[in-house]
Amino acid sequence: MTVRHRRTTALDAVDLDFGPGVHGLLGPNGAGKTSLIRVLATVSAPAAGRVEMLGSDLGRHRERSAVRRELGYLPQEFGYYPGFTVREFVAYVAWLKEVPAAVTPAAVERAVARVGLTDRIDAKVKTLSGGMIRRVGIAQAIVNDPRVLLLDEPTAGLDPEQRVEFRALLRDLGKAATVIVSTHLVEDVAAACTDVTLIEAGRVAYRGTPQSLAALGADGHEADGNATERGYTAALRGHRAGTPTEAGR
Repeated sequence: MTVRHRRTTALDAVDLDFGPGVHGLLGPNGAGKTSLIRVLATVSAPAAGRVEMLGSDLGRHRERSAVRRELGYLPQEFGYYPGFTVREFVAYVAWLKEVPAAVTPAAVERAVARVGLTDRIDAKVKTLSGGMIRRVGIAQAIVNDPRVLLLDEPTAGLDPEQRVEFRALLRDLGKAATVIVSTHLVEDVAAACTDVTLIEAGRVAYRGTPQSLAALGADGHEADGNATERGYTAALRGHRAGTPTEAGR
């Protein structure tokens, strides 16, 4: 697919497929990661190409509406109602996603528990710290047990302990769903993802496992970061030079 923002091409004839598991999207700022997530979340449409999800064509209104019930989405800029409690806000999103009323209370409590906010479930969102609000965002994204979960910079604002817990949650969610995580944190991808796609200037620069990405940086010096970070840099340099790595072809 191709995505354009006015005269700028954000994604240039990108051809990708994702199955069950946790998939990491890496790339510099402005590479096109958020544009891809927004198209998959049905927030925006591509200028050219076809997007299919769960066997449905997102270009068709009726099919797109059905897919939305199976989606979970946390945007990079997460909007919320500050006067709502955590319970009220997550329940509101469950209603928007047409979660049956009979199971909504249990679904809300389960989602909030999975992000470690049970003790703040009846607190107003405006009283929470930035990291807690980000966890509320993750809770609303998973309240409907989505078959496809899209997360844009989900660990922004989380402390190191919370990030470790979040990675464990990702691995658990990836057992039964397709989870796509856009991030600039290489260590999150290395710890939680089954594969990684590196996007540079709107094109796919590399695709492979975190282990194969780390192998690209295995001969570097520790002072230059860990092997995965060095592999990320090597893959970017190869793409910019027009000599992509074998895994990125």
